[in-house]
Formats: sequence, structure tokens, C-alpha cells
Amino acid sequence: MNTPDYSHASPSVLRGAIGDGHFTGPTAGLAQGYVQCNVVILPEADADEFEDFCRQNSQACPLIDKTSPGDPTPLDAAFGADLRIHLPRYRIFRNGVPDVEEPYEIRQLWRKDFVGFLLGCSFTFERALMAASLPVRHLEQNRNVPMYCTNIACEPCGKFHGPLVVSMRPFAEDQVDRVRRITARYPKMHGPPIHAGDPRTIGVDDLNQPDFGDAVTVHDGEVPVFWACGVTPQLALENAKCELAITHSPGCMFISDLRDELFEESPDV
Repeated sequence: MNTPDYSHASPSVLRGAIGDGHFTGPTAGLAQGYVQCNVVILPEADADEFEDFCRQNSQACPLIDKTSPGDPTPLDAAFGADLRIHLPRYRIFRNGVPDVEEPYEIRQLWRKDFVGFLLGCSFTFERALMAASLPVRHLEQNRNVPMYCTNIACEPCGKFHGPLVVSMRPFAEDQVDRVRRITARYPKMHGPPIHAGDPRTIGVDDLNQPDFGDAVTVHDGEVPVFWACGVTPQLALENAKCELAITHSPGCMFISDLRDELFEESPDV
């Protein structure tokens, strides 16, 4: 049986396929034109401190929406959606330790004190890069975007602290300035890269061994370019040791109803 092509599916159609268990993989390149979001769900008792962590580390954790306690619907990002079933896969953290199993829904785990946070995702600016004829390697190779832990510390906030996580996309050296200008147009989607060039400068020793996602080919003459990544809060959750917290599985994002262009703040120059 052929797998449906969700690249131009509406958000509601793709969320329906996810909620029914028909789609359970990475979401890069899908529902093109619509914002995808990183997700963090945690008890109300931890929500204010986590929100402060997001504001102190806004390039890695740009806040797009926040749910009311006990309500699984992100009213601004996707009215009628359900954070308990509309992510392809989830990570469960118990006292900071992630479960080995990544479930496809969390209805049995949901609590009336849970607050959901939706954070911007770099998949939004990938469409702008492709429109400018700048290739996105993990999409070309049908892989999950590679993500790496760095030696850059986030600004701590209470019990939330940890290193910055970055995503990587390789580009030809003469393309890097264009890539920087285009992605800078989307500050709520991680904005411009935080580093381009030698990965060891930011504590990444081996591009072929990402901490999350899949390795991609870096051709001769290409430069690895790194962006702040919305997986960063997952390492902060490990350190915070919340009783129970839930996130998306890296690369398996929440599909919102928000259009990409809503977050384009300035034209390319």
C-alpha cells in the first residue's frame, strides 16, 4: 500500500492521520506553509518557572502558545486540536528520566493540572530556504534533521538549566550569508544560525553521531550551519527532575493552523 503524501496536506488532515495512528514519523516537509511546534507539557506547579526559562532563552524556546491547566487544546495555534493525540510520538520524563518507549498518544497520562507549551520550530524557515533554491539536506535524503548537544549553557531559571541543543543543515560556503539573512526573518522560529563552521567550536565532535535525529551527508566545500533547537527544553527537563513531564519526540512535531508568513518579521535584503 502506498504511503499518502502529506507534504501539502492541511493541518487538520495531517493531525487526523496522526490522531488515528496512520502517521507516526518525523514531520519535516509536511503540511507545507504551516507552522510546526515543539511541545512541552508539565504540571502547573512547574509552569511559571518553565515559562521564565523560555523567556530567558527565547532563541531556543520561542513561545508560541500556552494552554490553560487541564485543557489539551492550544486555542491560539490550533483551535480544536488535542495535545494528547495529535503528536506522532511523545517522550515521557519521570523525575527527569525519559522512558525508553515513545508512545503515540498520552490520554491515559493526562492530568487536570497539565499545562502545554508550544514553541517555534525551524521547519518554518526551511520552506523559505527551498523557495530561494537553497537545498535542505535532510529533506533531500528523507531523514530526520540532525540535532546535537553543545557546550553552550542556557540561561538557568530555577531548577531548569542545561546545554543548548542545535539543529544542523549544511550549505555551500558561498550560500551561508543568504541562509543567515533568510532565517533571520523568522526570529520566533529560532531565527539566524548561532554558528557556522567548525562544529568543535560549540562542542560537537562528530557530525555523524547526532544526539537526536539522523546524520546527513556534508559534501566537500560545504559548511555545517547550526541553529538553536526546540529540543533544548528536554535536557532542561532532565535536570529539573519534574515529577512528570511530556514532550514531542525530536522531529515529530505538532502541526498548527498558523501560517508561516505570520512569523516573517522583515523582508530579505
